[in-house]
Amino acid sequence: MESITSAPPKARFSLAHLIRSLGPGIMMAAAAVGGSHLVASTKAGAIYGWQLAALILLVNVFKYPFFRAGVQYTMGTGTSLVEGYSKLGKPYLWLFVGLSAVSAVVNTAALLMFSASLLAYFVPFDLSMPVLSILVLTTCLAILFAGHYKALDALSKTIMAVLTIATLLAVCIALGKPAEPVVGFESPSPWTLAAIGFLVVTMGWMPAPIEISSITSMWLKSQCKQQTVTPRSALFDFNVGYIGTALLAIVFLSLGALVLHGTGVELSSSGVGFSHQLVGLYASTIGEWSRYLIAVIAFFCIFGSTITVIDGYARVLSESQRLVQKQPDMKNGVTLTWMVIISAAALAIILFWAKALLPMLNFAMILAFVTTPFFGLLNYILVTKTDLPKPLAMTSSLKWLSIAGLIYLFGFLAVFIWWKWLL
Repeated sequence: MESITSAPPKARFSLAHLIRSLGPGIMMAAAAVGGSHLVASTKAGAIYGWQLAALILLVNVFKYPFFRAGVQYTMGTGTSLVEGYSKLGKPYLWLFVGLSAVSAVVNTAALLMFSASLLAYFVPFDLSMPVLSILVLTTCLAILFAGHYKALDALSKTIMAVLTIATLLAVCIALGKPAEPVVGFESPSPWTLAAIGFLVVTMGWMPAPIEISSITSMWLKSQCKQQTVTPRSALFDFNVGYIGTALLAIVFLSLGALVLHGTGVELSSSGVGFSHQLVGLYASTIGEWSRYLIAVIAFFCIFGSTITVIDGYARVLSESQRLVQKQPDMKNGVTLTWMVIISAAALAIILFWAKALLPMLNFAMILAFVTTPFFGLLNYILVTKTDLPKPLAMTSSLKWLSIAGLIYLFGFLAVFIWWKWLL
């Protein structure tokens, strides 16, 4: 197999080259910060204060080797994780295709509605949710069709830069003026049976479902075709994106803890409702001037996730189609066709089955959570059983961390099954 490891000596150690190589890792971060950060992390802080901060960091540490596997495998073999699943056996590929197809449509629909609801803050006249969704979707497809990888790469870097600066600014403001808890408030404990459902969703999707590692793998393959990428630069990009998402999760938790925790406000159960609630509460706590700052943070967060999800799932589904059909190369336009299919199916849900979106999203989240340990195991098997170059090979410390991560993932799955169906 072809290894993507050749590069000019100077490129290996050039800081400028490392910065230029930022791409797939930042796009992974943009895809991850949507629901798991803006909603789950902020709610974790709003409900439980700072109690889940250490657990959120620990979850990111445990999942690290399984996301890193996408970079190791692709840089070491020149092939994607999807191809690796296919080599392990067709059942694994079909399982991945089924999960990806469901997740692609349902997640895109949810993120579209989320983005559209936040876009309403900046539109000076009333527009219906379907119209706003079409505007967001058209913008996403126009950007992707115009520049595809390069456009998404540049947009993701811009979004993450704006998001990071704006979020840190909001936290600094909140630190100076935290919300006053209601008299007699006692912070609830997250370590109860009643909290298991919330913990499953939060920790299962933190920073993202492990299937996102296959999307990162596809982005990396595309990047390697357009510029020189070394193992060091690819791992640097991945680490920047992954560590950035972990830190942003704590920042969003801080926002919830500082602004919402103990205020006695009943939180909305839907992501769309919660985003408006969050913006409104910031305006009332920090000042009305902050309403659009928080709306901008939320919009960029969800819009970035929307566009990267459409692109990423389209890539892995077109790659899966190529492998199923046993084609040597991907045909022109297949990825763009999958983008249109995913977008059309998501828009159809918004137009005709909007009330069923929340149950569908819950189903997709549970499905992703249940399959996450198995994809983590598959990624571990691929990396450990493949003869990778030394810079990409699994170290003993990463092996032990992987084993600890697998114990965590399968253990959490066992607890969820006991709580959901056996209790």
